[in-house]
Formats: sequence, C-alpha cells, structure tokens
Amino acid sequence: MTATPFELGGVSVAPGQRTIVEMPAAQLYTQTPLNIPVHVVHGRQKGPVLLVCAAIHGDELNGVEIIRRVLRMSSMKRLHGTLVAVPVVNVFGFIHKSRYLPDRRDLNRCFPGSETGSLGARMAWLFKTQILDRATHAVDLHTGAVYRSNQPQIRANLESPDTAAMAEAFGVPLILNSVLRDGTLREVAEAQNIPVITYEAGEALRFDETSIRVGVRGITNVMRHLGMLSERKAPGHHVKPAVAGSSIWVRAERDGVFRSLVALGARIKKDQILGRISSPFTADEIEVRSPCAGILVGRDNLPLVNEGEALFHIARFDEVKQVAQQVEDFTNGIVDADPVAENDPPIAP
Repeated sequence: MTATPFELGGVSVAPGQRTIVEMPAAQLYTQTPLNIPVHVVHGRQKGPVLLVCAAIHGDELNGVEIIRRVLRMSSMKRLHGTLVAVPVVNVFGFIHKSRYLPDRRDLNRCFPGSETGSLGARMAWLFKTQILDRATHAVDLHTGAVYRSNQPQIRANLESPDTAAMAEAFGVPLILNSVLRDGTLREVAEAQNIPVITYEAGEALRFDETSIRVGVRGITNVMRHLGMLSERKAPGHHVKPAVAGSSIWVRAERDGVFRSLVALGARIKKDQILGRISSPFTADEIEVRSPCAGILVGRDNLPLVNEGEALFHIARFDEVKQVAQQVEDFTNGIVDADPVAENDPPIAP
C-alpha cells in the first residue's frame, strides 16, 4: 500500500524521499544554536517506523559509524515504511567527548523527561515527544563505558514477545535478558508498547570494526524481520542466540596494577584465574578468580584499578561450552567477511 507523507519536527517527507531534520535542542552559552540532526528515509510503501539512535552517551561512537553505513546502503531506495536515524542524541557529550551532559547528568537516566526540568530532562522530553513517539520499533546503539569493552550483545526485555523477536532477529550469539532501569529510553519505550533492543559492543571513544560490522548487519536483519527490506536472495546463516538469565561483575579486591588474562567472548570456568593485580612498587600480587562459569561479555581495559572497581562482566548460560563455540564461530565469520560484500553498494554521493 502506498505510503502517505511522514511528519517529523514540522517537516513533511514525501513517500520515496529522504531528508535531514534539524531538531533544535538547546544553545550554547555563546548563543550558538545546537541541533540534533535526524535522518528520515521514507519508503514509497507503508510499513513500520524504525528508530535507530546512537550516542545517547556522547562518547559511545560505534553507533555513529553504524548509522552512517546503514544510511549509505542502496537498499534504502526500496524501503517499506520509515527509518528514523539519529546518529548523535547527546550532542553536548559528543562535542566534549563525554558520556554526560554539561551538568554531569546521564541522559539515559532522564526519560521521559520534562519540558520545564533540568537540561537532561528537557533533552529527554524533546527526544521522546518529537522522535520516539513517532516510532513503532527502536534499536538503541551503545558501547562499554570509557576504558571498558563489551562483547557484541543484545540487551532486551524478553517478557515482551515483539521485543524478544527483534532481539533474536538481530543475529548475535548473546542476548542478556535485561531488566528495565528507571529513566532509560528502553523503559519509556516499552511503557508505550514500542519494542526496543539495545546493542552493546566495543568501547567508548573507539571505533571497533568487528562491532560496527555486526551492528550494520544486525540492523538490516531487524529491518528484514519487520518487512521493511526484502529477504536476501541467498539466505545467510541464521544465528540462534543464547539467552543469559543472569550476569555478574567481578570486582577488584585491592588497589594496584591490573593485568587481564582472558579475552572478550571467552569461555570462563568457575575458579579460573581471570587476571592479576599487583603493587607498582613491590612484588605483592593477588589473583582475580571467577566465582562462576560463563562467557566474558565485558572487561576493564585500564591497568590502574581501585578496590571495588568492576573488572570482568560474566554472563551465565546453561550450556557454556556450546555458547562459547557459537561466539567464536560468529566472530571469525565477521572478521573474515569481505567488508565490501558485507553491505549493499553505497549510494553515490
């Protein structure tokens, strides 16, 4: 069925057209206006409205590149429905290479926000009312925090059947059944019956090519699942993800210089030595051991640690050995893939 014009921020986008809507967010104290650029790709045929957003934490950059590559795919010309893509939500943090807003608030703890509240509340309110409320589905792109890396994974509320289906369709081996935290984009979206999944991969302030490729492929998989893109002529290998019912952080028992001995995605056995913490001035050293079996899905990369700092994030699975092999096979397949063949040919500038 032929689509009708799509309205966003006072801009009307005709079927078969694409545009960038500059959403006024705030202004700097120099009176310089600050906008959130929103890409709208509106298909000729009716379909879902998929929101894909990145950099709600301004230093999480992988998602910015993922969205750039998705927008350049020639298959966007054959889109059913509408793609609303926001490469940078937290423009303040992005400018300053910071996770936070200028008042040190975390934008992803400010939803649904308020029209008359703090800076974070106002930005959350703008994003919710002007962008999120127009969507039928959403993918939120994140990385680990600064100095921490995440194995590519999906976090989702699997109690929602539609959300669970999107999580599986994304096509990564690991899904963490994650509770909805107060003030997050996921919480407010699910409250409005908008299925949303969070893709976590890589480290803040770094591009990770594997994580980016997985993200691009995952978003196109979701779009095919929703009927926004046609299925591949030659079906790819379907990844049956494993769901972690719980996870645990292993923390430093003392201050010192930290050395990790395990890689992301590795199979972890109970009581396995994960790393060592030593004194920079003496020969004193302690071992960091795992309290459980699982898969390493997050890791601290900074050698200098304080007592109580989170060092390793371990997800628990029923069949750890099988999941570890799935992760290894999946990662090798992504690394070995031809980066040109990975996506459709880009649209000519």
